[in-house]
Amino acid sequence: MANHYKACARKHEQLQYAIGRVPEAYIAPPTDADEKILVLSLSQLVAGCADLSLSPSDVLKTYGKRALTAHASTNCLADVFFEEAERTAASAPASKPLLGVPVSIKDCIDVEGHDTTLGFSANANRPARASAPLVRLLRDAGALIYAKTTLPTACLSFECSSDLFGVTTNPYNPAFSPGASTGGGAALLAYQGSLVEIGTDIGGSTRYPAVYCGLYSVKGTLGRFPGYGCVSCTPGLEAVPTVTSPLARTLDDLLEFWRRIIDLRPWEYDHTCTPIPWRDTDYLSSGEKLRFGLIEDDGVVPPTPAVSRALREVASALRRQGHEVVSFTPPSPLDGLKIGYQLMFSDGGASILEARRSGEFVNSALLTVRFILRLPLWLKRLQATFTRWFSRPWGRNEAWASLLEVFHPCSPLEERRLILEREAYRAAWHEAWHRQGLDLLLTAPHALPAISKDPKASQQATLVSANYAFLYNVLDCTAGAMPVTYVDQERDGHPPDFHNDPAYVHMNDVARGVHDLYDADAMHGMPVGVQVIGGRYEEEKVIAGMKLIEKALWDNGQGFVRREF
Repeated sequence: MANHYKACARKHEQLQYAIGRVPEAYIAPPTDADEKILVLSLSQLVAGCADLSLSPSDVLKTYGKRALTAHASTNCLADVFFEEAERTAASAPASKPLLGVPVSIKDCIDVEGHDTTLGFSANANRPARASAPLVRLLRDAGALIYAKTTLPTACLSFECSSDLFGVTTNPYNPAFSPGASTGGGAALLAYQGSLVEIGTDIGGSTRYPAVYCGLYSVKGTLGRFPGYGCVSCTPGLEAVPTVTSPLARTLDDLLEFWRRIIDLRPWEYDHTCTPIPWRDTDYLSSGEKLRFGLIEDDGVVPPTPAVSRALREVASALRRQGHEVVSFTPPSPLDGLKIGYQLMFSDGGASILEARRSGEFVNSALLTVRFILRLPLWLKRLQATFTRWFSRPWGRNEAWASLLEVFHPCSPLEERRLILEREAYRAAWHEAWHRQGLDLLLTAPHALPAISKDPKASQQATLVSANYAFLYNVLDCTAGAMPVTYVDQERDGHPPDFHNDPAYVHMNDVARGVHDLYDADAMHGMPVGVQVIGGRYEEEKVIAGMKLIEKALWDNGQGFVRREF
């Protein structure tokens, strides 16, 4: 325990020292020149640096100021190293495709000479010996990498807190989490402390932060975006992949970043990358009318009112543009959850907490998962039986009981059988998708539009509520997340006496816990978003669909207006 507290104290001191010694230019008051730089898109910024109307060094100073402001407000930085970015700014040729683009890196991605902690004190003060291929590619392309961002201990969490870094808060409301393990990067982006954040996603960890902080993200299919050297919280797990994914403040910047990364032929840097060139897709120019499927409820946790309204508004706006939006009934999402969670925790959760030191904080939701995994299987089956018998109305806890009775460490043979089940499940999805002739799918990112920074909220919501996002990691689909509106306390409250409403009475215990966390008054003004789902390796198609939605909402007078901080 002493080593844990000593490592945390040293890490805190190192960060404060690094911030305290930044050059005066990074702490000077903002200027008109800064404001002109901050309004530039990624394409405009690169073009300005290329024609010498902008200096990459000035861009770095502008975004560096914002990064320090963001950290002072939200505690989002894990490390800063402006001097390394200054060397890139001074030496990168004008022809580089990401020249002068400020990029931040989640603290689970290797940057040579800097820690890769995953929030564990045991990983602090042990700098990486080499940078991830993605980091090398970014620097070769002229990107300015100057910060690593905070994440929760062990990553699997709805809040973003650890003993190593403390608590990171949401820029829109400090009472709430910025959302899952890429929360530090999302808070930084919302403050314009970066133009692009590189995060990772195993169950929504880039998509939750995107919608909770009013940002955009696309989780690609494994291998489309470079991911080697991006350390997973479940090392060695291939059955449910962790996918490295970018976030951006605007959809245009996200599109441009994805395109330029793929045009750089990342498979020549990263052996895990699939050599698929970028295939431009633009539904706005083509005028093509699409058929969207709509999943309003995953059958496990019904969405809360603000999230339901966001889905309805998107569906209505698309229909006004002449697109079809039809209800989609997929293979049971609960079956996908059961397969996915058994695979993700097939080792009993040992690898996730292997680096944890005595006394080190880990969110209680993850500790509850480990506790359940360690119970004898016969006891869990008995508890599932009692849950079925004694839950009233009859059958309301069937989903929870059916998950509980299979949630157990697997033998190698059992794991292989689960892989076969996963492939059969993926095949059933593929068949249902094509049988209904879908182009894209709309659904919620999570049943809640925001989650408190209090770890007790994660425990109450449980990791089961992550299924809206986690399902698409199990399927290895392309999944985009985008903000579309804000929680409105006048329109989005639960009905009076909701706890006696039949909808609540028939919810399972997990769903009740989630809806008990929902408070439209407290969440008023928080962003609300949707997910846009495509098939495998359909990143271009998903982004083009997101642009359709964005335009449809603006044409309908409902466009999302980002808040400036």
